[in-house]
Amino acid sequence: MQAEKDLVYGSHGQRLDIYYPQDVKAVFLYFHGGGLTGGDKRDVSAFSGYLAERGIALISANYRMYPEGAYPDFLYDAAEAVKYAKRCCLEKPGGAPLYVGGSSAGGYITMMLCFDPKYLASVGLDNSAVDGYFHDAGQPTAHFTVLERSGRDSRRVIVDETAALYHVGLLEKYPPMRFIVSDNDLRCRYEQTMLLLATLSHFGYTGFDHRVMHGGHCEYCGKLENGVSVFGEMICDFIRRVEAKE
Repeated sequence: MQAEKDLVYGSHGQRLDIYYPQDVKAVFLYFHGGGLTGGDKRDVSAFSGYLAERGIALISANYRMYPEGAYPDFLYDAAEAVKYAKRCCLEKPGGAPLYVGGSSAGGYITMMLCFDPKYLASVGLDNSAVDGYFHDAGQPTAHFTVLERSGRDSRRVIVDETAALYHVGLLEKYPPMRFIVSDNDLRCRYEQTMLLLATLSHFGYTGFDHRVMHGGHCEYCGKLENGVSVFGEMICDFIRRVEAKE
């Protein structure tokens, strides 16, 4: 596995790291968690090598966070990261499929990119640029940090324009998606995820699946079972399933 680190993307000096094998079969763009106030693009050591061994290049992107940034800065940053990753895919001989994923706050970001079209539109793209979304433990209602920083009780369950759930049904179709959540996740995260899945079904969307993990919030992301990355295997399994249907 080779790596290029601290590459600048976007218009605000955001940085990303790329981990890639010699023969790239697919690209996975990842947004870290941390409640929109912390976390870092380096938090991928548990699965970066696993993906590279299977021909999947990993792009891990930082984005503006509170307090230096605010909603919706990180969403526009994420859209710029998708544009950067898409260019990387097009530079590969014959092209390479692009998958976009994130955990926790990163999962909130990927859902917003998927369901609210204005962010990708800001960089001249739409969901046709993405071959699949991997939404891991994201909050589909208004994010608790967005609520807190706007002076509202972070425990409230609000579905407004800052919530992915608010935008479900606006587009005719979405790329394939996988949702991950734990049975002992953050309070209300499981229930809110189930509501999002039910809403997708209510609108007749079928190109998605979900996995319910055992344990706490994102505990599986750094976990190994028999030396195998649990999170990396879920990503690879999703990509295999998408490609098998094409």
